[in-house]
Amino acid sequence: MTKQVATLAVWVLSLPLAWAQQPAIGDNACAKLVSLSLPTAKIVSAQMVAAGVFTPPGTTQLNPAEKAIYAGVPAFCRVVLMDTPTADSAIPIEVWMPARGWNGKFRGMGNGGFAGSIDYGGLAVAVTEGYSGGATDTGHSGAAYDASWALGHPEKVIDYGYRAIHEMTVKSKAIVEAYYAEPAKRNYFAGCSNGGREALMEAQRYPADYDGIISGAPSYNATHVISNFLYNSRALTLDPGDYIPSAKLSAIHDAVLAACDGADGVADGVINDPRNCHFIPATLVCKGPETDTCLTAKQAHTLDVLYAGGHDSKGNLILPGYLPGSELGANGWGPWIVGPAPGQSGISVFALQYFTNMVYEKRDWDYKKAVIDDALKAAVEKTAHALDATDPNLRPFAARGGKLILYHGWNDPTYSALNTVNYYNDVRKVTGPRETDSFVRLYLVPGMQHCGFGPGAWYFDQAGLPPAALPDDARHDINLALEAWVEKGLAPESMIAAKFAEKEPFTQVLMTRPVCAFPLEVRYNGTGDTNDAANFTCASAAR
Repeated sequence: MTKQVATLAVWVLSLPLAWAQQPAIGDNACAKLVSLSLPTAKIVSAQMVAAGVFTPPGTTQLNPAEKAIYAGVPAFCRVVLMDTPTADSAIPIEVWMPARGWNGKFRGMGNGGFAGSIDYGGLAVAVTEGYSGGATDTGHSGAAYDASWALGHPEKVIDYGYRAIHEMTVKSKAIVEAYYAEPAKRNYFAGCSNGGREALMEAQRYPADYDGIISGAPSYNATHVISNFLYNSRALTLDPGDYIPSAKLSAIHDAVLAACDGADGVADGVINDPRNCHFIPATLVCKGPETDTCLTAKQAHTLDVLYAGGHDSKGNLILPGYLPGSELGANGWGPWIVGPAPGQSGISVFALQYFTNMVYEKRDWDYKKAVIDDALKAAVEKTAHALDATDPNLRPFAARGGKLILYHGWNDPTYSALNTVNYYNDVRKVTGPRETDSFVRLYLVPGMQHCGFGPGAWYFDQAGLPPAALPDDARHDINLALEAWVEKGLAPESMIAAKFAEKEPFTQVLMTRPVCAFPLEVRYNGTGDTNDAANFTCASAAR
């Protein structure tokens, strides 16, 4: 949340406020909403919030970037409600609605990880841009890596899996209609990671909820995604000699680039399509004493396993393997795959939390004693009905005119972009290529890690507000691209992504590149600045 807020801060204060001169809806209209009757839910409060004064609940101190975000928020009606669709459900929902200049649209917010918090930053972005917005913590409070709330609470797992987002959507739309005396003309949802899974769950289970949906890096087959986390955690930690310390990631990354970077015609630290990279870990095996610049034979084998993907005892693939080329970075293999020490990586924590609290429901469950076949079987039997959004039949969503944009970073260190390619191909098999093209686009982003960051040009306005350094249009903004498709029938065949200087995020553009609708890929034209998107073209993949 903090990093995202920091990236947004410079934009909020520079937005045009011409619409602020329009008549505002009176405070009384907001206060009256407290008496609105909603099935299974009770409105706790409905109050006007003056411009620039909101502070997220429980926050003792805002950093400068967060202060800038909330200082730029216009006056809005804030509605807080508690939804209890079952006896063991307690789903807090917040709906924010700008007092003036509403653009007639509603934006629903997704959640990352195991959820546990309301996306106040996303709500602030929504009302600043003129949208009404809705968000929920999906029925529990806690850190995004903590699933202890799920132990012994199967209804809360269902709330987290799909029910809470649908309830938030239905209740929010009713409140918006009551406040403005008219329904939203268009409804949009966006999320990444678990939020991308939530997005696909909406398209599959509740095709009438949204007109347009953005699903980033979706963990749609969550039972397999987290079982693969378990598989890789065990591969790294069961034998101390198999563990790859983070100090060796630089050597691995350099070796991968030396083998594959120039294959796309530009040596820029970005591999356009890592499927074409056939790096062999054995080439890094130490020829003398072990150092951080080489691997032991056991570590090279572990790296092979990570690239190959998890398999059960019969050789069946659990999930595609990690793709080479982005082992470094604050959002790379260090925090996600190897961690600061064995068993302390992101994938290890998520696997432990999931199997302990949702699958086996044993606080003393030991991942080292797990059998992968049994764990995957138990995960599917226990939680697939609540968590997996694997249905490729999106015809009901398409029949309503719904549009879906999928995106995934080629160098995602949580789960492979090939997983999303598999879902996209499943949709095409069920729906047919031509019909699928009428309502689905997939973008695979070279050099992008999990939901953002990485060595490539990775930013195309996933966060909701365009930086002043980039044009505010459908070519640079995935949200505007989706809206142009839904509202004007302009299918997005490509977008332009940007990379920013990390010391001054979102102010200094280092590189721009086209991001092409799959299966096309970006290709250098052969002349001109390789940091300028104008010198690249979307073309058929050369494999």
